[in-house]
Amino acid sequence: MSVRQFTIFGNKYRMGSYILLIRLSCSVKLAFGRFQCGTLITFPRGEYLYIGSALGKEESTGSPLARRVIRHASRSEEKKPHKIRPALLQLFSGNDVAGNRNRAPSKKKLRWHIDYLLDLPEAEITHIVIMRSPLKLEDKLSELLDSSNATSIVAPHLGAGDTRNSTHLLRITDQKQILDLLKQEIPEMLSSIEAGYTPRQK
Repeated sequence: MSVRQFTIFGNKYRMGSYILLIRLSCSVKLAFGRFQCGTLITFPRGEYLYIGSALGKEESTGSPLARRVIRHASRSEEKKPHKIRPALLQLFSGNDVAGNRNRAPSKKKLRWHIDYLLDLPEAEITHIVIMRSPLKLEDKLSELLDSSNATSIVAPHLGAGDTRNSTHLLRITDQKQILDLLKQEIPEMLSSIEAGYTPRQK
């Protein structure tokens, strides 16, 4: 399903994976915490994507997927949140949003690589692809997107601190091509992985 700023696959789970499409309005040099010993990395003006997941335990008060993407759409300190944030709150209304603490922009601390980019006023989330599924999809998505001629690596392993061979923050040249690829490949990807998926024991 596609609703303006969102492309959504699945509706059964409140955990899942996601891809943030990000527009950078001007070129910046940015360090990502201790990544590459704090080396400044140049990000030219243009479009980027980030692959992430929130597969934590579901709770009656909200979903890990909702909390994660709403957090991404916030900025630290008193900075204005991303413009997509109100639409996210509406999308994840009701039990998906955990209480009132997600109703106002959070004063988040920079933790993941992507936090450093999204905290910039020049960076704006323009679209989010959401996959409601308990399956681990990040490596498969990274492999798929890295093979596209519409993506390029800014720095190897950037955005993928918890994996060995993936890069989860990529530059893109054609957002429509990326969305078309995902709409074509994700349903088959989900069905093939689900065929061998065994739920974790509680």
